Order: sequence, then C-alpha cells, then structure tokens
Amino acid sequence: MLKHFHTLNGHQNPIYALANAPEKNTFFSAGNDKGVVKWSLETMGFVKVLVPVQSSVYALHCFGNLLFIAQRSGSILVFNLDEEKVIATLSFHQKGVFDLKTISHKNELISTGEDGMLAVWSLADFSLLYHFKVIPQTVRVIALSKDQKQMALGGKDGIIRIYNSEDYSLLHQLNSHTLPITSLQYAPTGDYLISGSRDAQLKIWSLPDYELINSIAAHMFSIYAIAFHPTQPYYATCSQDKGIKIWGSQDFRLYKILSLEKNTEGHSHSINKLIWSTDGAYLISTGDDRQVMVWKFN
Repeated sequence: MLKHFHTLNGHQNPIYALANAPEKNTFFSAGNDKGVVKWSLETMGFVKVLVPVQSSVYALHCFGNLLFIAQRSGSILVFNLDEEKVIATLSFHQKGVFDLKTISHKNELISTGEDGMLAVWSLADFSLLYHFKVIPQTVRVIALSKDQKQMALGGKDGIIRIYNSEDYSLLHQLNSHTLPITSLQYAPTGDYLISGSRDAQLKIWSLPDYELINSIAAHMFSIYAIAFHPTQPYYATCSQDKGIKIWGSQDFRLYKILSLEKNTEGHSHSINKLIWSTDGAYLISTGDDRQVMVWKFN
C-alpha cells in the first residue's frame, strides 16, 4: 500500500510546513531554517531555496501562482511564483501564524495563530478586510468545507468552532476533545469533519449537523496532520509519536502503520506535517528530525 521510496536531506533544523506547488511533481518545505525549499518528485532532489525568511515558518499555502508563507514573527509573506519575488508582506498578527487558507469564491485569505485572532485578507490588493478574536489562546488549525461555505477552527481550549464563511458568524461549538486541537480536515466527499488533538484521539463529526459519530484512539501523542488521498478512500495521520498511519476514509479501519517501532522505515522524531502529491502517487512527511520522507503509494 505505502512504502518508503526516498529521503530528502538538506534542512538543518525541524520542519513544520509542506505544500504542493502548482508546477507538477514539485513541492515546498520550510521550518526553523532560513528559507523555503523547493523539491522535485521527478528527480527526488533539491531544486533551490525559493525565498529567505527572517523567522521560523509554521505554514505554507499555495493559491494560483502565489505562495503564502506564515512566520513565527506574525508576518505573512506573499511570494509570486511566476515573478520569483515577494510582492507583499501581510502584517497584523502579533504572534506566530499557524495556519492559512483561501476562500476562492470570495477571493480571500484567512489566517490565524498564537494570538487567537482570525484575520481576513483581500487577494485583490492584500488589504486587511476583517478580524476578530476567536479565543485568548492559540488557534492552531483551519479547515474549509467542500463548498467553502463553512470554516472549522481548532483551538488550544480543545473546542472546535464552526463559522459561516460568508459572514463569519459562529454556528457550532464542538466539545469532545480533552486537550488542544492540532489537526482538522473536512472529508473530500463532504459528509464529515475529522479532528485530531493532543489527546491522541481522532473524532468524526457527521455533516451537516456535526454529530459525533466515531472516536478513535489513533496515536500515542498529539496528532499533527490529517491528509486525505486525492482519489482513493484513504487518509493519513501523523503524530508526535513518530508514526504515520493509513486509515480507510469510509470504514475508518487502520490499514497501515509506518514507524521505526514497527520495524518499517520511519522518522526518528515528531512528525509535524503530511501531504499527498497532487496525483496521489506519493505521501510526503516531515518533522523534527529534519528529514523529508517520500512514500510511494500503490
């Protein structure tokens, strides 16, 4: 199903962020280094340092020909991939920005992080359109529903808040996790939301009412990412416990564990981020061991 294919070396410090590039078979990584790195899945090698950064990068997000780079300093760099230069710096957050998403039909970027604020930016001129306080603590993660009409925010208080993304009104508060929310994803099928937490649990919330329908003791420690395969009925999770797990997205069964402790190839430290390549041929993982690992799906 999934086996280790290649390990990409080059980062000198922990890596926190991954994003697929618009260009086929390429992706970006960044973390506690001084730059965002571009990699090729065709050559399985380093391409170049895309842009230098002044502080740690906590999130990367591509939209069209733009790469948004969220930093520990609170600033967000807007990098034009065609022009290969930074075209704007978004300054509002007073602390680290942990997640970014775009609401394409509104032409808006949303950002959140350690200051507990949600900021809404215009993609037309990068002006700040709106902002509000979600909680006094960190908001770690954002997820958008399939139609982008609803937005889920995961907070340090262990509560998932669901907002209407048209007017940012609060619709639901989901209370089941006992520790901070660290990962959120809506299923590509549009029928449920899945959440992961420092409590090592996965929770499945059915739509449209967000009823809790399943709780899974998924990992030993914090679940830092959930990634749905682009075409097949599977999703992957990764954790501070150094393991990657592959689950059925319809039956929620565990199909595969990738971990040094299970005598497979694996990471030696916390795994912070996972993405599938856009064609679904590879799973890419990274974390505190400074390695970018590529896993082949078949």
